[in-house]
Amino acid sequence: MHSNDRNSAVTIFNAAINAVAGYNATYRAVNSFADFTPDQIIAVGKAASGMCAGALAALGNDCPALLVTKYAHTDQAMWDANNVTVIESAHPVPDQNSLNAGKQMLATVNSMEAGSKLLLLVSGGASALSEALPADVSLEDWQKLTNQMLAAGYNIDQINTRRKETSLIKDGKLLENFTGTDVRVLAISDVEGDDISVIGSGTGSIKRCPSTASVTLIGTNQVAREAAANKATELGYHVIDNKENLYDDVEVLSSYIGQQLINAEPGVYIFGGEPTVKLPENPGNGGRNQALALGIAENIVGRDNILVLVAGTDGSDGPTDAAGGIVDGSTAKDLHAVRDALKRADAGTYLREQDAIFITGPTNTNVMDIVVAILH
Repeated sequence: MHSNDRNSAVTIFNAAINAVAGYNATYRAVNSFADFTPDQIIAVGKAASGMCAGALAALGNDCPALLVTKYAHTDQAMWDANNVTVIESAHPVPDQNSLNAGKQMLATVNSMEAGSKLLLLVSGGASALSEALPADVSLEDWQKLTNQMLAAGYNIDQINTRRKETSLIKDGKLLENFTGTDVRVLAISDVEGDDISVIGSGTGSIKRCPSTASVTLIGTNQVAREAAANKATELGYHVIDNKENLYDDVEVLSSYIGQQLINAEPGVYIFGGEPTVKLPENPGNGGRNQALALGIAENIVGRDNILVLVAGTDGSDGPTDAAGGIVDGSTAKDLHAVRDALKRADAGTYLREQDAIFITGPTNTNVMDIVVAILH
């Protein structure tokens, strides 16, 4: 494997992130508003900090904002801003702060005056980060159900469908009692099909909103992959394939992608989507991207002409500090240890031992996952 391919893969991935970064995408969108100045901003999701900052920069004023995001995902500038209220909460399993956030979001929307305008910024992760439950559903019950669905390998659409049935804030219910005149929803999509009724379990859905409302998608996996492909071409690589196809269990995808790469012609291959993973009763350290990376490594073992980066665009893969992994034909040299790690959902530990872990920190966006494969 050429020595600079690792750096190239990271550069290609970073180009994808920059194209859909919360700050950049939101600044461009809000700066283009011709006749809309909000009286209130609500930003919710893993990209909320960057989205909120981008909106405020474009507006150039001190519009009050409620920012709800994952722990350690808030930029210091947002903490320091007197007009921004920050609530950090848990993902992917909600906690008490998630309920606090949901309550505050509902109160903010419902208290807005007639004639007022709301800018709602939504990104992936909103489902767990903000929640409002009926009186007969406890937080403990909701956490247990969420854990069960995650462990069983439910995809995001299946999980969100269940959430919408119970939640008092999702499926358009957040905007149900809005009495202002106009709502603009800007969304960064982390779901297949980029449907606003699925993103954040419909936190940004306008179907129940009694006022004038509109939805604009400002970041998608396709936009990210196109930017990645352009960067790969700029670096001198030939892009062979670029598609959104990561919609299956990681074990199935590991074999499919690994076999495809073994028989592929030289160049760059870019894939996007969001795999699922089934977890054992006591999972180890890792997430779906680390599992997919290690699974691909198992399938390309011994090949010295393939390098693969697998990462979540939000910078966090499961309950870890890693985004994913960067692997090649030498990563899975101990196949017994690899298979044991995958069985125990402990891919992260193995990858760290091989210096194959990929850590980005929070990226202020979330458009599912990306695979960048470089072949010679």
